[in-house]
Amino acid sequence: MTLKEKLSAREPLLGTFLKTPSSMIAEVLARSDLDLVCIDAEHAPFDRRDIDACIHALTAGGMPVIVRVPASHPEHILNALDCGATGILAPHIRTPGDARRLASDCKYGSGRGYAGSSRAAGYGARTMREHIALSNGATCVIAQIEDAEALAQLGEIFAMPGIDAFFIGRADLAVSMGAESPDDPRVVDAVADICRQGAAAGVCIGMFTANLSEIEGWRKQGASLFLLGSDHGFLLSGARAFSESVRRQF
Repeated sequence: MTLKEKLSAREPLLGTFLKTPSSMIAEVLARSDLDLVCIDAEHAPFDRRDIDACIHALTAGGMPVIVRVPASHPEHILNALDCGATGILAPHIRTPGDARRLASDCKYGSGRGYAGSSRAAGYGARTMREHIALSNGATCVIAQIEDAEALAQLGEIFAMPGIDAFFIGRADLAVSMGAESPDDPRVVDAVADICRQGAAAGVCIGMFTANLSEIEGWRKQGASLFLLGSDHGFLLSGARAFSESVRRQF
């Protein structure tokens, strides 16, 4: 099954964020048994060449790769998809109109500009018809729900065609709601309501949580896509575990 098909089937999926603009780290992550990797070009210093190199390393290793673009703008979406990304994670989708534009910008024939010379098009090896059919049929479109403004419009947002999953940005949601922590009961209740309405609408819901013990509970509430941790976190936790194991022998 493709990643798009797995999202549609709401299969449990585990991925992580790549925050270091390094094709070598991307290549290492491609050797893992994760279901996908998300390049975080919103909060980490990825330029177009970095995105291109990391997508190349991940896809060469057979790893599906999503790019969290800096903003839901056509030029960012076009660049990531032309480089060969499996899909897009677009931040701050606040309204049904935002969701509609996102879906349009990711699809040929409704907004996305065409180039047959890109990696995604096989550097000209595919015909226009072949590439358009392949891309439109496989590109994953994930909308990030992370603003209080979106909460009152969830039903309409979830009804927009062309979106494969909705990802809860809990930290930004907390800030938007005036909370001081993602664990504020108001934020947790809002996340639960997003999951409830998502389940009722039959859409895929994803999320990040720093507390891994929460995952079982969110799975029971319908969440199926989890992007957890990052290469930065793996480096820190690995270094700490290594230091602790050695220092006990000092």
